[in-house]
Amino acid sequence: MSTDAPGDAPGAAPPAYTLWQLILYMLRLGALGFGGPVALVGYMRRDLVDERKWISDADYKEGVALAQLAPGPLAAQLAIYLGYVHFRILGATLVGIAFVVPSFLMVLALGRGYVAFGGLSWMQAVFYGVGASVIGIIVMSGYKLTVKSVGSDKLLWAVYLLLAAVTIATESEIAWLFIAGGVLVWLWRAPPQWLNRSGLHAAALVQWPIGAGLYGANDLSLLAQIGLFFAKAGAFVFGSGLAIVPFLYGGVVTEHHWLTEKQFVDAVAVAMITPGPVVITVGFIGYLVAGLPGACVAALATFLPCYLFTIIPAPYFKKYGKVPGVIAFVDGITAAAIGAIAGSVVVIAKRSIVDLPTAAIALVTIALLWKFRRLQEPVVVAGAAIIGLIVYPLIHR
Repeated sequence: MSTDAPGDAPGAAPPAYTLWQLILYMLRLGALGFGGPVALVGYMRRDLVDERKWISDADYKEGVALAQLAPGPLAAQLAIYLGYVHFRILGATLVGIAFVVPSFLMVLALGRGYVAFGGLSWMQAVFYGVGASVIGIIVMSGYKLTVKSVGSDKLLWAVYLLLAAVTIATESEIAWLFIAGGVLVWLWRAPPQWLNRSGLHAAALVQWPIGAGLYGANDLSLLAQIGLFFAKAGAFVFGSGLAIVPFLYGGVVTEHHWLTEKQFVDAVAVAMITPGPVVITVGFIGYLVAGLPGACVAALATFLPCYLFTIIPAPYFKKYGKVPGVIAFVDGITAAAIGAIAGSVVVIAKRSIVDLPTAAIALVTIALLWKFRRLQEPVVVAGAAIIGLIVYPLIHR
């Protein structure tokens, strides 16, 4: 198997590290890396590019660009790409597993504890505070993503506001609208030449909602339903793991009724208090729905698309990644995804902000994250859990 990086010239010098060293690094980062996708991506640059010099600055930047371009959680895709740089598919596979496994095992343990002790008052008290804090965290994350990705672009704002409004109105996600947002921006900014010659392609795009509506129509076993749903969700996570939240809510709560609103908010909270990618909450959700098999199927189905969306285009990314049409399409989908996050905040908040104390916890969370930009979310969540332990018994005597 060739060990050249994508785009490397023949005879390039061998890497200054072994695949095993990179795997151990990703295991450690997956077990101790708090702070969300932006922080994890920053750690990889600091450790692998600046300090150890295992990865070149050019390869790192290409990995970040591909992770932002393709569907998939940002940090996990970057880790997979960095494994691909010198060790191709074997490296991408083993590094991706090493990055995800530690946090997956943690959410399994939390899921088992939640099922065993979820009915106890202390567990309810913890998630009373944590659930409200999570709303504040998502608000701030959504704000940062909006400023960074939408900015002052009027077309992207139109896509953003439309998806936010649809999410609030329907309390679920309409997957094809993400694609529609990407196509709209693509056709507006960088219309392809065939658009002037033929309407066949545009007509085919109109059929997308119909095809999407056929998804999941068959009566499948529970594990098959879990696999299909989470594969679909994993294919629509752009840039941040939080983009998966509205998809999951619409599917596991509204459509399939696998979880209650409270259980879903608790699942998001679990993702906030564990290291590694936020998307790993799918393991917790899968465990609540169908035990250990459900957790494994949910995690595998979610991360498989992001793995494929990394290794398949990697050899061609240098050539096509900067094509105007591709950039415009991704900008549109990203704006749609962030708009859905904004809408999901309203939907989820209606279930989590139930009284004055929870409203206060959410507002204080926003204020703290706004004031102290380097404050890590797990610290805020831990404080909210303590507040919940104190306040919840006083209210629910």
